[in-house]
Amino acid sequence: MENVIDDLQLSSYEFEVPKELIAQAPLAERDASKLLVVRRQNESIEHRQFRDIVEYLDAGDCLVINKTKVVPVRLFGKKETGGIVEALFLDPREFSSGTVRALLKPWMDPGKKIIFSGGLIATVQGRAATGETILLCNGTAIDTLLTAAGHMPLPPYIKRDKSGDGRELQDKQRYQTVYARDSGSIAAPTAGLHFTDQLFARLRERGIEVAEITLHVGWGTFRPLVAATVTDHRMLPECYELTSEAARKINRAHSIGRRVVAVGTTSVRTLESVAEGAGKTMVAATGETSLFIHPGYQFKTVNALITNFHQPQSTPLLLTSAFAGREKILAAYSEAIRRQYRFFSYGDAMLIL
Repeated sequence: MENVIDDLQLSSYEFEVPKELIAQAPLAERDASKLLVVRRQNESIEHRQFRDIVEYLDAGDCLVINKTKVVPVRLFGKKETGGIVEALFLDPREFSSGTVRALLKPWMDPGKKIIFSGGLIATVQGRAATGETILLCNGTAIDTLLTAAGHMPLPPYIKRDKSGDGRELQDKQRYQTVYARDSGSIAAPTAGLHFTDQLFARLRERGIEVAEITLHVGWGTFRPLVAATVTDHRMLPECYELTSEAARKINRAHSIGRRVVAVGTTSVRTLESVAEGAGKTMVAATGETSLFIHPGYQFKTVNALITNFHQPQSTPLLLTSAFAGREKILAAYSEAIRRQYRFFSYGDAMLIL
């Protein structure tokens, strides 16, 4: 039996990934990624390719995907003294207001200005309690400038030259799922990056339902945990939508004894957020969720999970550990490292049954 006290200590989710296994670019073919299959009941592990996932799903199963679209919210500007500043804008809903939250590299004192190309000037107002910088923006509309000059918000462990190093176009295409439609995320729901149109065709031929939900990935998903006890962490709210059509497909799968298979931790959080209020029977819902899933959580609607390999001490890792058990997940990660799997956003995938 796993140690419940250990499950709730942030230090229990630390591990090292060799630098060479941190994927810096996607594979040429999305579904050529490796797939590590973990069966929770007998703790077995299998090694496959992602395109083999069709073999693990049955007619009537419902695959739930997050159709959010990543906005190119990273901009490079200059201080009045000429130094380069990187700004990651955190919430597309704020763009029309002029007062926005961002992460800055480097940090700047209140009153200092950032001058962006295209006529946008941002003045630092201060820092929020949760670590973001508050900017007052004047001149060119933010969304207009981001469309013209924004960079994809790749995580910091993916290294790119500040001016672009020839991979910019690739990132704009590949740091996005093939089914992305609803703009609003500042990070990709990376489990979905492995799917192709051809793979969806095979899934549908097999009789597998596909339900689309939306959760706009925000600062809340990747904000670092700092509390020694994970239950002291508080998630920031993120917007979600579950349509009546998606609810119908999910309910049908449950009614005939089939599985609801969530693609990614964002799909899990959406489904479980709705289930918190509605129970196992899904209903159409929109709103914000701050649901933080960690070991000890009792899942209400998700039966299987497709996910990537996550960073140490991260909220997605805690969710995955809640679903399969911390010791099982860390053992699977150790096996993946031994087998030279690629890690994190552009890396390989897991299927947890």
